[in-house]
Amino acid sequence: MKYFSTNNKNHLVSLQEAVFKGLALDKGLYMPQAFPVMPDNFFKNIKDYSFAGLSFELAKALFGEDIPEAELRSINEDALNFDTPLVEVQKDVFSLELFHGPTLAFKDVGARYMARMLGYFTKGYKKEIHVLVATSGDTGSAVANGFLGVEGVKVHVLYPKGKVSYLQEKQFTTLGQNISALEIDGSFDDCQKLVKEAFVDELINQHLTLTSANSINLARLLPQSFYYFNAFRQLPGVNKKLAVAVPSGNFGNLTAGLIAKKMGLPVDQFIASTNINDVVPEYLTTGIYKARPSIATVANAMDVGDPSNFARILEIYGFSHDAIARDILGFSYTDRQIKDCIAEVNRNHHYLPDPHGATAYLALKEFLSSNDEFHGIFLETAHPAKFSETVEESIGKTVEIPERLENFAKRKKISIPMSKEYAEFRDYLLQIH
Repeated sequence: MKYFSTNNKNHLVSLQEAVFKGLALDKGLYMPQAFPVMPDNFFKNIKDYSFAGLSFELAKALFGEDIPEAELRSINEDALNFDTPLVEVQKDVFSLELFHGPTLAFKDVGARYMARMLGYFTKGYKKEIHVLVATSGDTGSAVANGFLGVEGVKVHVLYPKGKVSYLQEKQFTTLGQNISALEIDGSFDDCQKLVKEAFVDELINQHLTLTSANSINLARLLPQSFYYFNAFRQLPGVNKKLAVAVPSGNFGNLTAGLIAKKMGLPVDQFIASTNINDVVPEYLTTGIYKARPSIATVANAMDVGDPSNFARILEIYGFSHDAIARDILGFSYTDRQIKDCIAEVNRNHHYLPDPHGATAYLALKEFLSSNDEFHGIFLETAHPAKFSETVEESIGKTVEIPERLENFAKRKKISIPMSKEYAEFRDYLLQIH
């Protein structure tokens, strides 16, 4: 299959080139020319699959023209050696738990898949690959741990100083080896801007082979569609329409869900739930997209004021606001509402969401309150212990820290402080050449 840039449909590249480059030179995001639709037989037998088995069938449909089946099976089984269980929280409300991977966050799915796919494409490749990744929290830890020790690849994680949780920061600043952490004096949007500028800098690209592991990279994004099918596989046989609420920041997670729908997944309503950084919910209501500086919140992974993947959503729907607004509803919530939700769900339903999952739960409940013909899934994107300070303040008691997270907490942080000015980042990249 060929992939085009959202800024130029005539700019076509192979899967390998799309994975290598991450971002097109015209600053567009790569998109598949077509989305394969899964056959009826796949859905008829979907409950017979494991997560890895289901994902392999989807991977063959997406990548089978470009990667031999045996290699693809190996990538798939190695990357997805954990499950994404669906848990009933209350009647008609289910949590899709995406935090059972190595770093306890949903980013493990895409980051591990991309690391292994890049490893396949770089076999015998002479030049070192430099992975640039901007993070507001979990992307950095998932990518860093997914690529840790991968030969011929160096990872550079850019994160906003003081705007990620303590445990998130420890997960990517304590690894060493081929992982470097750049502590940027700015916001996530500043970090993302630095990465994008490097990709279109001709001098940098003459000296370094760059790729991105943010959801702007298709190898990160497309495998995230797999867990939407896995959620559907686990649903009980209820004769109701399906709504899926997605905590949304850079909008890669929601875009993956929309791709799953294009591939045939029967979702009747998507819900984009944000914190007060509500650029997309505002667009859904008004039809006007107004990027603005992000504001720090307790749901920090969603502190994005100009989400990259919005360009892909526009492309999927042919730039039709009406079509987008039919399939996606938008809701936004304050820190106070998010904290109160964590407390309420824990108290009344004995389930503990993280701040991002709580945001999606709020939106789903608001939607279901006036749509009783639906049942719904909200995405629980990270283990609540990764946001222990906020969660403990909300519920008034200590959160048990999993051993994997405790091990990170004991390690020494190593980071490179840097301003948000591109000239400084550019000098850093040229010096590592």
